[in-house]
Amino acid sequence: MTERDKRGEGDEPQLELPGLASARGTARAVKKQAAKQTKGPKPVDPAETLPVARVLVDVPLAHLDRPFDYLVPRKLDADVVPGARVKVRFAGQDVDGFVLERVAESDHPGRLAPLRRAVSAEPVLSPAVGRLSKLVAARYAGTRSDVLRLAVPPRHATTEKQESAPAPAPGCGDTEAAERAWQPYGGGLVDALATGGTPRVVWTALPGADWPTLLAHAAAATLTSGRGSLLCVPDHRDVARVDAALTAVLGAGRHAVLTADAGPAERYRAFLAVSRGAVQVVLGTRAAAFAPVHRLGLVALWDDGDDLYAEPRAPYPHTREVLLTRAQEEGTAAVVGGFARTVEGEYLVRTGWAADLAAPRTVVRATAPQVAVTGATDRELERDPGARTARLPRTAYDAIRTGLEHGPVLLQTPRQGYAASLACDRCRTPARCRTCQGPLHLPRPAEPPTCRWCGTPEPQWACGECGNRGLRAPVLGERRTAEELGRAFPRVPVRTSGGDHVLAQVDAKPSLVVATPGAEPVAEGGYACVVLLDTWLMLSRPDLRTAEESLRRWLNAAALARPGQQDGRVVVVGDPADPALQALVRWDPSGFAGREMAERQSAHLPPASRLATLTGAEDDLEAATAALTLPEGAELLGPVPADDDQLRLVVRVPRAAGPALSRALVELQGVRDAKKLPALRVQIDPVALE
Repeated sequence: MTERDKRGEGDEPQLELPGLASARGTARAVKKQAAKQTKGPKPVDPAETLPVARVLVDVPLAHLDRPFDYLVPRKLDADVVPGARVKVRFAGQDVDGFVLERVAESDHPGRLAPLRRAVSAEPVLSPAVGRLSKLVAARYAGTRSDVLRLAVPPRHATTEKQESAPAPAPGCGDTEAAERAWQPYGGGLVDALATGGTPRVVWTALPGADWPTLLAHAAAATLTSGRGSLLCVPDHRDVARVDAALTAVLGAGRHAVLTADAGPAERYRAFLAVSRGAVQVVLGTRAAAFAPVHRLGLVALWDDGDDLYAEPRAPYPHTREVLLTRAQEEGTAAVVGGFARTVEGEYLVRTGWAADLAAPRTVVRATAPQVAVTGATDRELERDPGARTARLPRTAYDAIRTGLEHGPVLLQTPRQGYAASLACDRCRTPARCRTCQGPLHLPRPAEPPTCRWCGTPEPQWACGECGNRGLRAPVLGERRTAEELGRAFPRVPVRTSGGDHVLAQVDAKPSLVVATPGAEPVAEGGYACVVLLDTWLMLSRPDLRTAEESLRRWLNAAALARPGQQDGRVVVVGDPADPALQALVRWDPSGFAGREMAERQSAHLPPASRLATLTGAEDDLEAATAALTLPEGAELLGPVPADDDQLRLVVRVPRAAGPALSRALVELQGVRDAKKLPALRVQIDPVALE
């Protein structure tokens, strides 16, 4: 019998047709997928109690700025606590989120997705800061996820595993020393803080006042009542001064320093010490405004007009507004202080939200240094015809020479660098780059003119108007000023402070210190003389706050002089008739702030009104304007050209309509995000409005 016979007719091998195997594989895949859909996801064993977690997902889209409910697996029950970080599945990918609360059931009608994992059981988002983030996002027409990026620093796992050493038990505190320090301002503040009160004041410090020690005493008095304090200052130099004052008043280890430039590990370590309640006194820059201080009793802000308090990241909140919101919501005391007074600070006093805390005028006149403006009298003009036109008139030169006999002399100049701008020596036409038409400047002596925009050197520059090759410098920087002073006073050391090289302190020996605004070092015992140069340049800036900001910078520099009419002297080179200079001579920052506020009210400008700027492409602005539902009384200004070929539109509303404007802008951003349209840059009450 053949093999064919053994197999039989029915056992003939079957030949596969082309494509039949792939078709069978496709059919099997379809059946497998259908089986998966029938079975559904693998069931999750939920937590026994409060199995639903409300999570704020880190998605910076306005239409998704709300909590979402997730199921808490039993295995994650212990780690998923309110304020903890978690990972969730959102829009097909794993994203970060914060647990806001745990609840028994959800309003969501469908099936809840489970949490992917618990990143950490550390509750880094306190309930108070969670509520604050919602209020700040609403105030600035932003999203809570953007605010929380500013409020909670990135996690550092190694640091988180370490314990936070509790601060030493506070003593009774030297309340008498605190009361003596604050006595020139009428007293009462220290006693109110020590007994659990919540005073709110706008404080105008006396010239030469040791304000770091005064803030430290205020924090110590608050700590006596068992409450914490949050102190914010503009920059790291101020942080160092207040840090030393807190250590001297409170003792070592009783406060934490929170700054963005401290490094990931150090910043997170300080944040955890505050979050865990190991310390109750916090000092920092704008990064500390959201610090989760336990039993917060005092928020304090020094020099609130400094532009460093304006956050450069969305939603662009201002530290002053964040702290005032905390004071309102958490029922704390508030101190807004400085040598100058902002219009916003004056508004707080005029509306009754805060009280005016200032020394009597008799004390101010006895403490303030002698302030004189060159060319203020006819006699001085007769002696020196260039008193109002020369950069360094004879009066200023004589004051420098006399001051050097008694100690260091400070000169404030508004511009950094060597020669900040150049012009033709013959026709005064501004010198421009032949490549990009940018302005030329001299970065250093013995270097050719260089473009400030593209960096192209122009060693063979010639004026396009008259062909002249000579250059003059109408605006000099601090390095060129120091060079000229070094020639005038060859035996006196000259030091510069500005840009990347900022001095923190100088000794009491005779020397010349040339500094840019905000970079003035503190002199041991105070400066014998302070000279303010090029005041016209500061007053020529096209900005809403030009006069206010100029006076603030002049007062901050003049306050470094030795107090008293006999010891310290301030010489100002400028126009004696200017209102800001007159306020400096009288040392009357509150009066000038009141005048500025009256002008702002008549012009419908902040703080009497609310402003919002929308920046984007022309087509996007037109579409946004058509879709924006504005509150009653709103005005549209512009659009006008902005940076990077974009336009800027200004929306102005009465102050009472500010919340309605913010809501309208949030709705607009939500609609545009949902439609995947290009985002607009939205800023509420920007610090600078040129």
